[in-house]
Amino acid sequence: MSAPEAPGHTADAFLGGRLTLGQPARGVRAGSDAVFLAAAVPARPGERVLEAGLGTGAAALALLARVGGLAVVGVEIEPGQAALARQNAARNGLADRLAVVEGDIAAMTPATLGRLGTPTPFDHAMANPPYFEEEASRVSPDPARARARVAGAGALDLWVARLAEALAPGGTLTLIHRAEALGRVLAALEGRLGEVAVLPLAPRRGQPAARIIVRARKGSRAPMRLLAPIVLHRPDGRYTSAAERVLRHARALCLDPKQRNVRS
Repeated sequence: MSAPEAPGHTADAFLGGRLTLGQPARGVRAGSDAVFLAAAVPARPGERVLEAGLGTGAAALALLARVGGLAVVGVEIEPGQAALARQNAARNGLADRLAVVEGDIAAMTPATLGRLGTPTPFDHAMANPPYFEEEASRVSPDPARARARVAGAGALDLWVARLAEALAPGGTLTLIHRAEALGRVLAALEGRLGEVAVLPLAPRRGQPAARIIVRARKGSRAPMRLLAPIVLHRPDGRYTSAAERVLRHARALCLDPKQRNVRS
């Protein structure tokens, strides 16, 4: 029998029970966004991935559960979240494949990462950045939640810059964000990465997208592609088969124009 969770924490199943994550019962909690982010990273066995904003490790561990022989380095500024990420990696048998670096991604230049024992370049990078800018948002009184959800002006550009610097030529950067932030995401990528693919995630058929997954490649000049949306919920509220494949069955999301995802 597994040990009980610490007071104020819950144990939550992801990927149809393939992963169990300890999380705060209130405050910063991972959900479907982290799983969709991990599903869109085109990583292969033997490669290395850098994640900014690791949190409790949901996206990193979902990616590691899907791709064997992969290694992830996660940067997390909140010590409590970093500790939970280490615990979650251990409880899922993935501690040897996830390295947790405590610190601010804004300070993680290639030189700094090297001094911390995580040399660049990486094959892929990913992030679920703070969704709101401080100037336009009410800041949560919970410091960890506030830092995870709200960032100062220009933070997105800095996150993208640091992740792009850490990539090898041809490496990919994958982000998930609010649909309204597409303009800011594209502006941050401009001049740094190309071959941008945008995959909208719509709550229901006929509704505007609420989230976007954006993937770009370092050193590419290929034009941007706007992909057909994936619909997440049926009219009765159940997940569509496309969402089930990702959330329950740990399937990858393909942003390659030569292949197609199931859309409903």
